[in-house]
Amino acid sequence: MALVRDKDGKRLHVKSRLMGESLVSKEFLEKLEIAPQQRLYPDVAVLKIGGQSICDRGIKALPAILKEIVANREDHKILLTTGGGTRSRHIYTIGLEMGMPTGIIARFGSMISDQNALMVATLLSPWGGIKMSHSDIVKLPTYFAEGIIPVMHGMPPYDYFAIKPEKGRIPIHRTDVGLVILGDLIGSKRIIFVKDEDGLYSDDPKKNPEAEFIPKIGARDLIARAQDDLVIERPCLEIIQNSEVIESVQIVNGMVPGNITKALAGEHVGTIIYKQD
Repeated sequence: MALVRDKDGKRLHVKSRLMGESLVSKEFLEKLEIAPQQRLYPDVAVLKIGGQSICDRGIKALPAILKEIVANREDHKILLTTGGGTRSRHIYTIGLEMGMPTGIIARFGSMISDQNALMVATLLSPWGGIKMSHSDIVKLPTYFAEGIIPVMHGMPPYDYFAIKPEKGRIPIHRTDVGLVILGDLIGSKRIIFVKDEDGLYSDDPKKNPEAEFIPKIGARDLIARAQDDLVIERPCLEIIQNSEVIESVQIVNGMVPGNITKALAGEHVGTIIYKQD
């Protein structure tokens, strides 16, 4: 890029396409040509271990799921994230009752998710489990070269700067969103939610036994359905649809042995939500 001097000759600027442009102009941004997004680590599968669905069940769920993940580490590079679960809901309740702003409540959720990441990494320590921070993402090649299974908390790092929702103050960008943002960042071809449900239903199957199972659906179509309840956080759908590298995400029931293995191998188990052209 060339240097351009002001008319008065006192200041130099880097000449570029964005020089002097408004970055909020819709017309300019629509016409701006950019290079295709690079997939940084396409061969890394990112998995979120649900907080309320898995971690909160303790010994009844977590050890078996971690053993299945360990059994797959020779064939797959796996990066784990963790949800917050019941404890995050409890601290959200207290925060709301005490009049805390969205940013503080989001920070509460990060702390709980971080505790679960510590627990999962500790349980995996005999097989190379290690707790990593968000800034350690650039160290992934080194981790996998050493046979490490990295674990990070799933809350996206908005924290104190969390965006207030249209209604209420519960942050809408929580650990499900964190997984999808992470998948977009590294260009992962396997983005898997490990929960205690078979996947997406037309309603909450725990409350409505007549709810219809949905094995596969496009993100745009799911947004248009405007369901009252979803198996993943709503902002995930827009992130999937807007992503340049995410092809789909998968929701599997980790309580069923073998489901995680099948999902890592690219088999259709659970629900697949895909980006629509």
